[in-house]
Parts: sequence; structure tokens; C-alpha cells
Amino acid sequence: MEAADGGELVRAARAAGVRDERLLAALGAIPRSGFVPPAQRHSAGRDRPVPIPHGQVTTQPSLSARMIEGLALTGTEHVLEVGTGFGFQTALLACLAADVVSIDLWPDLVAQARRNLDRQGVRNVELLVGDGSLGVPERAPFDAVLVSAAYPEVPAPLVGQLRPGGRLVQPIGPGGRDDVVSFRRTADGLERERILAPAYFVRLHGAYGYPRGPDRP
Repeated sequence: MEAADGGELVRAARAAGVRDERLLAALGAIPRSGFVPPAQRHSAGRDRPVPIPHGQVTTQPSLSARMIEGLALTGTEHVLEVGTGFGFQTALLACLAADVVSIDLWPDLVAQARRNLDRQGVRNVELLVGDGSLGVPERAPFDAVLVSAAYPEVPAPLVGQLRPGGRLVQPIGPGGRDDVVSFRRTADGLERERILAPAYFVRLHGAYGYPRGPDRP
């Protein structure tokens, strides 16, 4: 059954080329209104980004669906998400994988995402505060990695923490003019598969991303 605010999101994802029926069902069932600031709940059912604190925005749902589809999840995977935001994409991943480890720089965003996920009964997630460009080595290896911030290259720690045969999806670019690209880990390293979509993402900050400014934790 589609949630009250999910019908337009499912239609937008289908129009964008998403064909994974499990993913479309999750997009329709998880109420996005439970993962946006209260002032934005009236527009939660629209396929557009929503501003959240610290100059961040949530990923447009149809784009998030294209990125998740690029991971080719079957339901058994151990997934790393870099960039938790308010937790909507985390909830989608949790519906499609065995479990999700999600990391974000901002403690207040992680705390809000935890509340949002708890209210929706999403339990197979672990939320962490930290530098996502470093990955989470103590939880590696991962079967899939999804990065929700842009950088011109994939951070080396994320490559090292991806299991051979696993997939990684990341916006590649300077932030604001990016291509969302899917990669596959091979015996020789990371192999670029294809461009999933052009996009406009916030920058990836951290030790293997852009330097953190004075306003960043």
C-alpha cells in the first residue's frame, strides 16, 4: 500500500527510469513526511529536495531511487551510507538490504534521523557521527556503499572497505555540477560502470574530501 505522500514519488521514480519493484514499493510505503522538518511536511510528497539544517538538503526522491537501484540490492547486503540527513534514504536502504550503517558529520542530524527511523519502526540500521570519507572500518567489509555528497574521486578508504564484487554509487564532481556514477569493486580496484544521472550535490567534507570549514564539526 502506498503512503499518503508516496504516490507522486513512485510516479516520478518510474518516470526517471526506476524499474526495481521492491524499491518502488518501499518508496510508496515509507512516509517521507516523517523524514523532513515540520515546516516542510506539506511538500514532502513532491519530488524535490528539502532543506535541512547546516546548509544541507535531502536528495530528490527520484534521484535517490536511481542511486539505490544502481547498487542492485537483493536483500542480503551489509550497506554503508555516507550522509544520513534526516534518514529517508536510510529507511529505503533498510527495506532493501539486510542492514545499513549510516554516518554523518552532524550530531544533530544523526539524532533527528534516529528519532525519525525509530518512529517508523526501522530497526536494522546503525547510525554514527563521524567523517564519512573515512568510511567505518570497524564495520567493514561492505557489500554496497552509497555516498550522498560530491567529490571528484571516490575516497580511498571507501574503496578499501568495499567487498570484491560489491557496488558503490557516488556523485563525482566538485559539488553542484556532478555525475552520479556506479562503480564495481574488482580484483584490480574500482571499475567505473556507468553514469546514472546528472545531479547537483553538496560537497563531501572530510579527510578524503574537501577541507572542513570553521562551521563544520
